[in-house]
Amino acid sequence: MSTKKQTAVILSGCGVYDGAEIHESVLTLLAIAKNNADYTIFAPDIEQHHVINHLKGEETNEKRNVLIEASRIARGNIKALSEYNPKAFDALFLPGGFGVAKNLSSFAFEGANCKVDPETEQAIIETYKAQKPIGALCISPVVIAKILDNVIVTIGQDKETAEAIEQMGSKHSTTNHGEVVIDKTNKIATTPCYMLDANIIQIAEGAENIVKAVLKMV
Repeated sequence: MSTKKQTAVILSGCGVYDGAEIHESVLTLLAIAKNNADYTIFAPDIEQHHVINHLKGEETNEKRNVLIEASRIARGNIKALSEYNPKAFDALFLPGGFGVAKNLSSFAFEGANCKVDPETEQAIIETYKAQKPIGALCISPVVIAKILDNVIVTIGQDKETAEAIEQMGSKHSTTNHGEVVIDKTNKIATTPCYMLDANIIQIAEGAENIVKAVLKMV
């Protein structure tokens, strides 16, 4: 029987502009493994809001599935989010990317008035109720703030996003590269990553720091 801590990671597709941010996702998985924990990757089995040509930054006429796209990052070893059971895990992580704000929620289009994908909302609420810690990177804290009232989170220094978090009834804390805000009462840890103008070394540092912070709360 494994004595390693078991973590779940929710991805929102594959690619910064329409899915999960790949650097943040992979470096979070690496940090989990480096800190003697295991991960299971999940994604909702839903259609993406849209598909972006990442070379040109333009929308295409394609349709893609969030679970199938996220399976690229997971090397095929992924489960539908409907299968997630917080009782089987010690902690939950949400890397960033526009997929969080377009697929897991409508934050990119509706800001503080956004709606959250029902399976994502259920996963976060059930994890919270089970008193298991949650780590959210980049833009993902906005989903936490929307679902859970009165939490303390960070998305870095973006004024407009910070104001939306406050409008949703939570508190924003301004941070710099690699910094982690820990809401001990609610067992929530957040870090800005690519919400700041960052390089891959700074993303690795943020991922490492948030993974350590979350595992410490287990």
